[in-house]
Amino acid sequence: VQLQASGGGVVQAGDSLRLSCAASGRTVSTYNMGWFRQAPGKEREFVAAITWNGGFKSHADSVKGRFTISRDNVKNTMYLQMSSLKPEDTAVYYCAAKRGYGYSTQGETFDYWGLGTLVTVSS
Repeated sequence: VQLQASGGGVVQAGDSLRLSCAASGRTVSTYNMGWFRQAPGKEREFVAAITWNGGFKSHADSVKGRFTISRDNVKNTMYLQMSSLKPEDTAVYYCAAKRGYGYSTQGETFDYWGLGTLVTVSS
């Protein structure tokens, strides 16, 4: 499975962006998926995750109410809609996929990772 994240860019505080994560190589329709981010000088952190069928999702407290994860299994693509962006949201955003059963928000449990897309939010 190859994952390609896109949609990052430079925006101002309060703006919105939508990130996409396109999967190739095989369908990820049976995989749980997630978004993680890493800011300069900080460790990677969980942002949001979604079950294989989109029936359950969770978001980090820091983005709850501003970010929404979703997926389209027909398109083999996952999304992260980000609104009311803040400078502290500046980071490289990575998408990931997890084989097998078991919902997780822990990065170490995910099997496949994309290269990341940079989001920069200026104040």
